Amino acid sequence: MDYVYGPGKNHLFVPGPVNIPEPVLRAMNRNNEDYRSPAIPAMTKTLLEDVKKIFKTTTGTPFLIPTTGTGAWESALTNTLSPGDRTVSFLIGQFSLLWIDQQQRLNFNVDVVESEWGQGANLDILAEKLAADHSHTIKAICIVHNETATGVTNNLATVRKLLDHYRHPALLLVDGVSSICALDFRMDEWGVDVALTGSQKALSLPTGLGIVCASPKALEASKSAKSVRVFFDWNDYLKFYKLGTFWPYTPSIQLLYGLRAALDLIFEEGLDNVIARHT
Repeated sequence: MDYVYGPGKNHLFVPGPVNIPEPVLRAMNRNNEDYRSPAIPAMTKTLLEDVKKIFKTTTGTPFLIPTTGTGAWESALTNTLSPGDRTVSFLIGQFSLLWIDQQQRLNFNVDVVESEWGQGANLDILAEKLAADHSHTIKAICIVHNETATGVTNNLATVRKLLDHYRHPALLLVDGVSSICALDFRMDEWGVDVALTGSQKALSLPTGLGIVCASPKALEASKSAKSVRVFFDWNDYLKFYKLGTFWPYTPSIQLLYGLRAALDLIFEEGLDNVIARHT
């Protein structure tokens, strides 16, 4: 079908991307700026601190990567794992399927736990695998918090309880693309090692920011991870964090202003109130 320009406002009725609030649109309506000027690092510093609040973490380190949720997935995997590492990943819908495909293409040894679409992750099978893994060959549990394709939400608190019960050191990597700011998410309390989201879902921004938050354990793992990474390398970010300039390459200035406005709206309403409204 040929493209036809339709005047007026387009209203989306899909799980995401979502409609962008007017204050966010206005905040993004600005020219390019010198991201090495004092203004952008100053704003970035506040964004990094405030992003931690939506993950409910005080110890995590956030990264604002100009990418999609798919890029955020790759960042989480390549910074913490090495080729051949065994991961346990749950196939419960289209987005968990795509993440598993990415893990396989990045040459990880993916132990897939499949459930009928519309069902949640089978945590009984996870318990069996953790109990049997005496030599700790499982390096990471990769789980989608909310499977966008089916709307099924997995119980991350139970995953953490299982890891603790079996005293298993595997990293807990969580896709929160359609859950962060829409569902109760507690990174520190649930012992999540890497959590990620995309700007186009509950943050109500355009697509283009992959927001990743890494625990101290995940940062430690990144020091020995052997996966090749360049654009998604956390170490590049951390160097510029220390310098106080924050950006190893050109950020999307307009999306940063949009993120500032989106977070302000969330905090004005109250994050718990936002979550209750989505529920």
